[in-house]
Amino acid sequence: MDHPVLDQLVLAYGALFNAKRQPAISRLTLHPLVGSPAELADGVLAMLAADWSEANGPLALNPTSEPLLHALLARPAPAHIQLEVPAFMAADPAGAELLREHAKSGSVLVLKGRPLAPLPPDLAGCFKHVIVDAAEDRRQQPAPANAPARSTPWVIAAAPTAAVAADALKRGALAVQGWPLGEAPGANVARKDVPASAQVVMNLIQRVDREEPANKLDAVLRGDPALAFKLMRLINSPAFGLSVEVSSFQHAIMILGYQRLKRWLALLMTSAVDSPDLKPLMFLAVRRGLLMEDLARSLGDESARSEAFICGVFSLLDRMLGQPFDRLLSSLPVAEGVAQTLVGENGPYRQSLNLAIAIEAESPHDITDAAGEMLLSAGEVNRAAWKALLASRQMQPE
Repeated sequence: MDHPVLDQLVLAYGALFNAKRQPAISRLTLHPLVGSPAELADGVLAMLAADWSEANGPLALNPTSEPLLHALLARPAPAHIQLEVPAFMAADPAGAELLREHAKSGSVLVLKGRPLAPLPPDLAGCFKHVIVDAAEDRRQQPAPANAPARSTPWVIAAAPTAAVAADALKRGALAVQGWPLGEAPGANVARKDVPASAQVVMNLIQRVDREEPANKLDAVLRGDPALAFKLMRLINSPAFGLSVEVSSFQHAIMILGYQRLKRWLALLMTSAVDSPDLKPLMFLAVRRGLLMEDLARSLGDESARSEAFICGVFSLLDRMLGQPFDRLLSSLPVAEGVAQTLVGENGPYRQSLNLAIAIEAESPHDITDAAGEMLLSAGEVNRAAWKALLASRQMQPE
């Protein structure tokens, strides 16, 4: 997983969520560093061939430089790797010919943006789908009578709210690129009950924090069989690489210990929310936790890595439960450093959380600035991001 190309790029990632609110396609933004070698495309494809198998699902590549895009177009790619190309390139005769040749090789193309004029049918047929910005989505209105029929599947991007994203899916969008997180609830938001399943997990976290006997913890979990099943699925996920299969909660405590068990309960908390439109937030929260844990690995402190993971997983919990963090944390025990980070702009994990947010926003300049604040090189950040992207595909919350 340690590829030289990771020292020559700024990586960012995203996801495209389907009508079931599951991450159907992963997205990788590739921003070459100044002075990157001409064979950068070969390094990218070699990394993907080694690490991203078809079992990981489709992966869309979003190169930010024209030379890298052209180099990738000159090389065939497996069918589960998609290459995004800007709409203006399809409008250029020379660019259109490159696209036709790439599609003939069996490689998959995605059109990014709405063309100013309809594409020739043979060229339009080269694209698996088109990415349309929500502000330019003309499918909200019936097509004019003389307009050519729209046959290319479409993906909505930059949806400002979850309602807009959900409406696009209802109208037939293939997916939503980057699920909107919504605003963090403020102090004036009305109090509301925490879902019963989330209350069970909170209860378990409190008991684990007190290191109560395993049989008492097991009795709590047996009261909610669905949660028990989810916990066992998470613990036995390939992403955590346990050498033995955990068969019960008591077995989990014996194998993992109380402190390591908290990380699985943190994951279970995100999966205890019932709203379908919050499922994407669960996936994003898990990926944040994985990234922040890896960024903390250099500290050489197991407890710091665990806290960084929990901080990332809980960082969207206020939006999921519709309550501000200061209220949630009054009944949810977390380490002081995690609480400081979640409630305010300070805290020991604030910088790594800011870096995770910048990577999700696919903003190379913000990633570089956030990495600089942590005194991390591009390669160090890229390796952590690549591991998190791979691991998150192995443990998607349901």
